[in-house]
Amino acid sequence: MLPVEEALAAVLTAAAGAHAAPRGVPLHEALGLVLAEDVRAPDPLPPFRASIKDGYAVVASDGPGEYPVITEARAGDDALGVVVDPGTVAYVTTGGPIPDGADAVVQVEDTEQMPAAADGSRRVRILVRAAEGQDIRNVGCDIEKDSIVLNSGEHIGPAEIGLLATVGVTTVKVYPRPTVAVFSTGDELVQPSTATLSRGQIRDSNRAMLLAAALQQKCKVVDLGIAKDTEESLEELMDAALHSDADIILTSGGVSMGDRDLVKPCLAKMGKIHFEKIRMKPGKPLTFAEITTKDTSKPSKTALAFGLPGNPVSCMVCFNLFVVPAIRVLSGWSNPHLQRVHVRLSHPLRADPHRPEFHRAVTRWVIDDGSGRPGYVAESTGHQASSRLLSMKSANALLEIPSTGQILAAGTSIQAILISDIISSPSHKLPAASSPLPSQLVPSAKSISTDVPQVAASENAEVKVAILTVSDTVSSGSGPDRSGPRAVSVVNSSSEKLGGATVVATAVVPDEVEKIKGILVKWSDIDHVNLILTLGGTGFTPRDVTPEATKSVIEKEAPGLAFVMLQESLKITPFAMLSRATAGIRGSTLIINMPGNPNAVAECMEALLPALKHALKQIKGDKREKHPRHLPHSQAAPVDQWERSFKAASTGMGCSCEP
Repeated sequence: MLPVEEALAAVLTAAAGAHAAPRGVPLHEALGLVLAEDVRAPDPLPPFRASIKDGYAVVASDGPGEYPVITEARAGDDALGVVVDPGTVAYVTTGGPIPDGADAVVQVEDTEQMPAAADGSRRVRILVRAAEGQDIRNVGCDIEKDSIVLNSGEHIGPAEIGLLATVGVTTVKVYPRPTVAVFSTGDELVQPSTATLSRGQIRDSNRAMLLAAALQQKCKVVDLGIAKDTEESLEELMDAALHSDADIILTSGGVSMGDRDLVKPCLAKMGKIHFEKIRMKPGKPLTFAEITTKDTSKPSKTALAFGLPGNPVSCMVCFNLFVVPAIRVLSGWSNPHLQRVHVRLSHPLRADPHRPEFHRAVTRWVIDDGSGRPGYVAESTGHQASSRLLSMKSANALLEIPSTGQILAAGTSIQAILISDIISSPSHKLPAASSPLPSQLVPSAKSISTDVPQVAASENAEVKVAILTVSDTVSSGSGPDRSGPRAVSVVNSSSEKLGGATVVATAVVPDEVEKIKGILVKWSDIDHVNLILTLGGTGFTPRDVTPEATKSVIEKEAPGLAFVMLQESLKITPFAMLSRATAGIRGSTLIINMPGNPNAVAECMEALLPALKHALKQIKGDKREKHPRHLPHSQAAPVDQWERSFKAASTGMGCSCEP
C-alpha cells in the first residue's frame, strides 16, 4: 500500500502536466479564477494631486486668517488653469483636484464662513495653520505608473476585480476551471428518484454527492449516469467522458477485489495506472490513472481518472484529499494543498493500529481550548464506519490520526485538514444523547471558564443536565479538565436510565463560594436545569468550598444520595470518608456534589442511577411516580410486623431490621 503523501505527490505531478493553456475572459467572468499573467498599471493613481477631505486648498505659509475663495475644485472638475496665489484659497471636495499653487488642505471643520464681500465674492476664515502637504494625495501615491498591481498566480476576488477595472483591464488572462465527468458503477444502483426499491437495490448517492462537490469547487460537470458491472458498459461511459472533453473523470465503486470490480482493469486497458491501493482509513482501494484520448480527429488530451471507493464516506474523503488538490493544480493554484490547523481533541480517540485515519470532525474556535488560550477544538461526528454518510454531515475537518493503536487523550493537539468553512457555534454545545458516539469515543464538551455559562440545548430535552467543574487548576488553565468530559460521557451513556437526559451546559469555576453559587442559581432559576452535577471541592483543604456554596442555595437536603455515594466510594478507598459532599433540591432542580476524581464520578453515578430517574420525576411534581416494583398499600397483604420479627429471630434468620 502506498503512503498518502506519495500518492498525493503522484496526483499533483500528473495534474501539473495536464492543465489547459490560459485563456482570456471578460472581466465580469474572472471572479474566482487564477490570474495567468502579471498586470501593470498604464497610468498613475491618482493621476493628479487630489484632496483627501472636503475643505480649502491653501498656501501653507499663509497661516490662519480671512481669505477670498477664488474657485471651486470638485471631484470630476479639475479647475484647469486656476492658480491659488498667496492670500487666496480654493474650495475642494474629497477626491477633487488640487489647483496649482496650493500645497495643503484645511478641512471644513477648521474653517468659518464669512459674509460675502460687496461684490458678492465668497470669503472664509482659516482657523488653523496647515502643514505643507497636509491632506493631499500626490500623483501616483497609491499606484505608480508601470508598477505591477497583480501577479500571475493570484486569485481573483472582488478587490482584484476592482483593481483590474482601475487599471483599465477588461479582458483577463486566466487559467480555466477544469471539467469533471462523473459516473457511478454497480448493478445494484438505481436512480435516486426510484420510489420503491427491489431486493438488492440501493439508490445512487455517490454520483449526486460528487457532482455537488465538483460544483462546489467551481468546476464544470458532466453527469454520465450509472455503468453496469460489465467491461462494455464501463468502456462506453469512459469513452463518453473522454469525448466530453473532461479534464478529470470520477468513478465510484468497482475498485475492490471482487470478480465484478472491473474499474481497475478498464483503466489499465485505456491508460496508465499510477496506484491502486493507499495506506489510509477510509479509502484504501482508491485507484488513480492517466488516460489519453485516441480520437485522431482531435488534438491529444490526457484526463486524470480517479477510481473512488464505493462506500460513500470513503468516496468523499478521497475526493477531498486527492481530487480537490488536482482540481486546484488544473485551475492554476500555486499551493493546491488543503489548509491544516492544529486542534485539541474535546474527547479521547482510539487510533487504528494499522492505517492512518482521517477522522471526520467538527472543528470550531473557542476562547479557551483547554490550555488557557484561544484555539481550535475538534469533536468527532460519531460512528466512523465508511458506509455511514451521516459521519460526513456537518463535518468541516478530517483529523489526521496516526496509526499507533493508542488512545489519544482529550486535550491532545493534532493536525486537522479543513474541508469546509469553520462556522461559529456555542462552545459548550454537546452531541444529543439520542445520538451516542461509538464505544471507542468518549464525548464531551470542552469546559469553558465563565462566570455566566449559557444553556444551549433544546427546550424539548426530557431531563436537562448541567455539569460544573470546580477547580482552581482547571479554571486558571494550569491543567486539563478530566472530570467534566468523563461526567458528560457517563450522562450520555446513561441517558435512557435517567429518563432521556441531555447535557445542556458545562462550565469551570475556581474554588470560590460566590462563583459557584452564581452558576448554581442561574442554572436552577433561569435556565431551569433538572440536574446539576458539581465535580470537585468536597474535601478538607481550605479551598474545598463546594458543599458550603451548595448548602447556601438548596432549599431541601437529600442526604440519602450523599450517603449512597459515600458507601460506593468506600469500596474503593478509605479516604472517601473525608468527603463532605452534599445533595439537595432548589425549586425543581436537583443539585449533587461529586468528587473531582474522573473515576469516582463514574462510580458515584452508577450508584445513584437506580433512584435518580424517579427522584427527578418527583421533583417535577409527579407524586404518582413510584419504583416499578412498588405495591400500593391498599393492595398489600396485611403483615403483623411483631410476628414477622419474632419468626425471623426464632428461626435463626437474624433480626428483620438487619440488611
